[in-house]
Amino acid sequence: MRKKVFVFDLDFTLWDAGGTWCDATNPPYSWQGDRLTDRSNRWIKLYPEVENILKELQNKGKYIVAASRTYRPDWAQDLLELFDIDRFFHLKEIYPADKTKHFRNIQRHFDLPYSEMVFFDDEYRNIADVKKLGVEAVLVDSGINQRLVEAFL
Repeated sequence: MRKKVFVFDLDFTLWDAGGTWCDATNPPYSWQGDRLTDRSNRWIKLYPEVENILKELQNKGKYIVAASRTYRPDWAQDLLELFDIDRFFHLKEIYPADKTKHFRNIQRHFDLPYSEMVFFDDEYRNIADVKKLGVEAVLVDSGINQRLVEAFL
C-alpha cells in the first residue's frame, strides 16, 4: 500500500479559491492580514492540513506532484508561492489537459509504474480517468486531510 509519488489536484483539493477555481479568480492576489484575497475581495483559503501533509510527505522522502487542468497556470503558480507551499513540489503538471496526460508526464519524469502513485482530486471524472491507468485515486471531499493520506504511507 505504500506509495512513492503523491499527486494532488489544486482547486478544492489543496485550496478553495473563494468557491470557484483559481482560473475564475481576479488577480492580483494580496494578503489582507492573514487572509489571501483577489482583487474582488474573494477569500482564497488553503485547507487547514495541507502544509502538515506536505511536510510529512517530504520528511518521509516521498515525491510530491501538483496536477491541475487550470487554464491559468500562472495564477495557480502564484497561489502556490503565496501560500508558501511551492517548495514542496518535485514536479508540477499545471496546464489545461486531461489528467491522463499529466500522469503520462509524471510517469516518464520519475520512471516509476503507475502502481507507485496515489492521486487526490475532488472531481470524480478525473478519479475515473486516472484509475484506468493503474493509479490509486482518491476522491477528496471538502479538501485534503491527513486521514486520506495516511492510508498510503
